[in-house]
Amino acid sequence: MKINKSYPFFIFFTILFLVACSTKKDTFISRNYHALTTKYNVLYNGGIGYDKGLVGINEKSKNNFWKRLPVEKMELSDGSTFDTTRNANFDLAEKKATKGIQKHSMNIGGKERNSQTDEAYLMLGKARYYEQRFIPALDAFNYILYKYPGSDKIYEAKIWREKTNMRLGNDALVIKNLSKLLKDFKLKNQYVADANAVLAEAFLNLEEKDSAVSKLKIAQGLTNRNTQKARYRFILGQLYEELGKRDSALLCYQSVIDMHRKADRDYVIQAYAKKAQLFDFQKGNKEQIEKMFAKLLENRENRPFLDLIYHQIGLYYEKSNTAELALKNYNLSLKKAKDNSYLAASNYRNLGNMYFKSADFPLAAKYYDSTLVKLEKNTREFLQIEKTRKNLDDVIKYDALAQQNDSILKVVAFSDLERITFFGNHIEKLKKAEEKKQLMAKRQQEAMASIENAGSAPMGNQKGLLKSPSSSPLITSKSQATSTNTFYFYNPTTVSYGQLEFKKNWGSRSAKGYWRMSANTKEILISPSSESELIEGSTTAKAPQPTDKFEIKYYLAQLPTEKRELDSINQERNFAYLQLGLIYKEKFKEYALATAKLESVLKQNPEEKLVLPTMYNLYKIYLITDLDKASEMKSQIVAQFPSSRYAQIINNSDTDGLKLDTPEKTYSQLYQEFKEGQFVSVLEKINTAIIQFSGDEIEPKLELLRANTEAKLFGIEAYKKTLEAIAAQYPNTDEGRQAKEIVNDQIPVLEKMEFTTNAKSWKILFKAGLRTDPITIEIEDKIKKFIAEEKIEKRSYSYDVYTDKENFVVIHNIKSEAYAADVIKYMKTNKQYTISQDAIIISSDNYKVVQIKKNLESYLASKKQ
Repeated sequence: MKINKSYPFFIFFTILFLVACSTKKDTFISRNYHALTTKYNVLYNGGIGYDKGLVGINEKSKNNFWKRLPVEKMELSDGSTFDTTRNANFDLAEKKATKGIQKHSMNIGGKERNSQTDEAYLMLGKARYYEQRFIPALDAFNYILYKYPGSDKIYEAKIWREKTNMRLGNDALVIKNLSKLLKDFKLKNQYVADANAVLAEAFLNLEEKDSAVSKLKIAQGLTNRNTQKARYRFILGQLYEELGKRDSALLCYQSVIDMHRKADRDYVIQAYAKKAQLFDFQKGNKEQIEKMFAKLLENRENRPFLDLIYHQIGLYYEKSNTAELALKNYNLSLKKAKDNSYLAASNYRNLGNMYFKSADFPLAAKYYDSTLVKLEKNTREFLQIEKTRKNLDDVIKYDALAQQNDSILKVVAFSDLERITFFGNHIEKLKKAEEKKQLMAKRQQEAMASIENAGSAPMGNQKGLLKSPSSSPLITSKSQATSTNTFYFYNPTTVSYGQLEFKKNWGSRSAKGYWRMSANTKEILISPSSESELIEGSTTAKAPQPTDKFEIKYYLAQLPTEKRELDSINQERNFAYLQLGLIYKEKFKEYALATAKLESVLKQNPEEKLVLPTMYNLYKIYLITDLDKASEMKSQIVAQFPSSRYAQIINNSDTDGLKLDTPEKTYSQLYQEFKEGQFVSVLEKINTAIIQFSGDEIEPKLELLRANTEAKLFGIEAYKKTLEAIAAQYPNTDEGRQAKEIVNDQIPVLEKMEFTTNAKSWKILFKAGLRTDPITIEIEDKIKKFIAEEKIEKRSYSYDVYTDKENFVVIHNIKSEAYAADVIKYMKTNKQYTISQDAIIISSDNYKVVQIKKNLESYLASKKQ
């Protein structure tokens, strides 16, 4: 073997190099070794921070199963506020990645030469992505794609870049790029799953659900992460529900359930809940689903989810029309509820709906109040429930009024014996409640005393604090109550009954002398304990009012006896029934409740002004529920009130086939004509519009405009009558409330207006017809000429509507009645100003009264006197 001559020299220099390395830390090898270990430590520490940040996101981001889940579990900020705080873990990952890039990046000739730098850039981009700084994240991913095309992380970087593009709203670009990536390259299964998941979310953003379903099916089949698999399957179930594919949705939810412990427990329980919601009550096996609920309740693993399970059981029983079990399970769900605000709100809402359907409106209102506390404001559901809750205020008010007056009239209709029995039973209930209250107070005092004695007594005497059963206050009170009630004169019902029987046999006898021989049977009993004293003597003005709530005469004294009072109570009751019927019909579409209330009004001797609105609203309900009854009610309205506006609406006799514009446009046109003073024309058109738009939301506004038009033409009496009809017909609208306020506040003031002798200015009136009449034109021309040529005073004139057939041409700004007379005289003596119609002199204040009350004839008669 031939030895190379240079070999010894190589050995020598190698030994010197190793010695130098061992003595100097600053040499080439030591520097590169230190750099390499430093870089891996930096990425390792950054990776730990990144992993902790992911765990924090999973814990912070709560799944809202009440809506469709997003494909990626991540809470995005709404952008309304700029959050300056940053996630410490992702911040650490970004700092470490940046440090590794700054120290070890080798960008030579436009390409990255360090094979480890792509990992740093990938970590940098991910950290920025989860901090929702998407533009900087995109820069990091693009660096890998443009500067390091040979990286083994290139496909992962492309997927993350498209995820970032999706967050920036570039969904179409995402679909284009990822579709090309999947078509051109053969990727690992997990990369294919991730790419299809991003595609699915991009399609959902574009509302292309079918495409999203196909991509999500691929993603759930290829991913090797059970958390993703369970999530994708659950979202697939939700999408199939939205697409109306019930069977496919059930299969997806069942596949989540079949994963058992491989899936997070909340996905499994929510899948059970969705399965229960999709149960077919017509063909499904109720016994099977009830067994499923029983197993869920028995499983100890499900204890954190009992609130949801009880809620679903409540829903099941509510749909099965088993109200008692539904109420029970909703309440159990509320007891188990922890931090799920929407679940609690759903329980309160469903309970409120159930009590509303059973007509327990005060309780329904309380549950709706609790619902609103739990719901997010400004959501559609919040606004709907808030509107329903406000509508219940009127229901509660009128329902309480109706019940109160019903009770009064019912008791008034009782015989004397029935009244005594009724109030006697009421007093017994009051006494029992009072005894129970006193008993509880006594037991509480004794318990407090026992605690105090126990605290001060020696330990050996603790047993002595226990009382024997015979000394129990409960037993004592019960025995006392029994002995009290068995004695004849301690029972107000038996006492009152005995007194009534005495009166029937002997009449009214005073408690003095030999009462058997008294001939004055009409004499009132004087005994303070006598119930007959109240029955006969309650109508006397000087009789003292009893104040003891445990005596029957206290209640008998409060019963109304005069016909005027009873009629007023009946009218109030009927008005409340009418309002309830209208609220049920218009606000809640509860036609059965509305029908019951309105039919009751007609049976209870209502006022005449309530009869026609009640019949008309019943007719409108019958058109929906019972056409035979609608036809019968139509005949009654037309027969009894043939000239009424309701009869015209029913017969549709005034429209003459006229087709109007939209309700809003029609109202705007009519209101503009009203402001221009075209009152006759407005009245004709508005009657047609009311018939045309009967039942529309614009109807109350048209009615109020009609009332104001009638006020201009027919005066205050017609105005008041129409306003009262609006207040009765539309009590729950702004127009109805406005009409009621005008009737209560403004009409009385207008009615009190009378003619006055004091005046600061005067007017001259000339009667005229329509504005286009030749006589009216002649009057206006002469007055206009007179005002133009008269330079002493500045005058003005107007054409004022008085009634539908009579109007005025008015000269204004006259300082005195005498000067007005001189003006009339001057106009008569000059032929160019002469007007054949008689002139009327009137003060400005009196002219206002004439226009409001339409009583010009009364004014002229008063002037002659």
